[in-house]
Amino acid sequence: MDEDDKLARRFEASRPRLRAMAYRMLGSLSDADDAVQEGWLRASAADSDDVANLEGWLTTIVARVCLDMLRSRKSRREEPLSPDDAAVDGPEQEAMLADSVGLAMLVVLDTLPPAERVAFVLHDTFGLPFGEIAAITGRTPASARQLASRARRRIQRSERPRPRLARQREVAQAFMTAARGGDLAALIEVLDPDVVLRADAAASPSGRPVTIRGAAAVAGGARASAARGRFTRVALVNGTPGLVMAPRGRLVLVLAFTYSGDRISQIDVIADPGRLEALDLALLD
Repeated sequence: MDEDDKLARRFEASRPRLRAMAYRMLGSLSDADDAVQEGWLRASAADSDDVANLEGWLTTIVARVCLDMLRSRKSRREEPLSPDDAAVDGPEQEAMLADSVGLAMLVVLDTLPPAERVAFVLHDTFGLPFGEIAAITGRTPASARQLASRARRRIQRSERPRPRLARQREVAQAFMTAARGGDLAALIEVLDPDVVLRADAAASPSGRPVTIRGAAAVAGGARASAARGRFTRVALVNGTPGLVMAPRGRLVLVLAFTYSGDRISQIDVIADPGRLEALDLALLD
């Protein structure tokens, strides 16, 4: 077996792990596949004869591709996908992957700077030492450790919600479940009779801000949006349980809830990219 065949066989054996790593970094199955393919092109064009640890070498190559893609994504400030298009086009395999990783986790990861996201995924999920992460991110080992630590604090911050938050989380979960199932009565049950929903222009099909008042009207609108439900999860939105929708790991829509007792009294539907970027999101997964 020549060296090219050996490298190809090792790469194919490593592909599932590299793909899983790239998916956690990029939050998109198609982007992960592109990153792995680019990694193969770089690896096959390089001289691997003197590489002692092919597995680690391939990991480094694909991780650097992912970091480049994340930096390019941030610098281009890509517009989020349309919520309706995402709900229709999102493949089942991507939804299953998001469930396996934790969609709320992907949402929070997407708010991190590229180097923090890469450092956290490589160390906390795949166990790479900080010396190797430093080489990938262009930092010192101590700086790479700090990157992962900052990301970890953000992700773990809401691991144990307080009792009030726990009850609000139950209400948010009940709203999400009822909306997914199109259960009008269950939706009305968790809404204050005088609930007010305000959607920004980016979240409205008309392109103009919308205000809806009353439990029946708000519940009817939520039931009509049931198709979006599989990409929606409960998360902390500015410290309060709400809902986030993130097909392909990209945050496209947030429902920020205000509570009155055990019911939702106000819903802010946010899709404007600038407003989404300003939100403080944390895990409730």
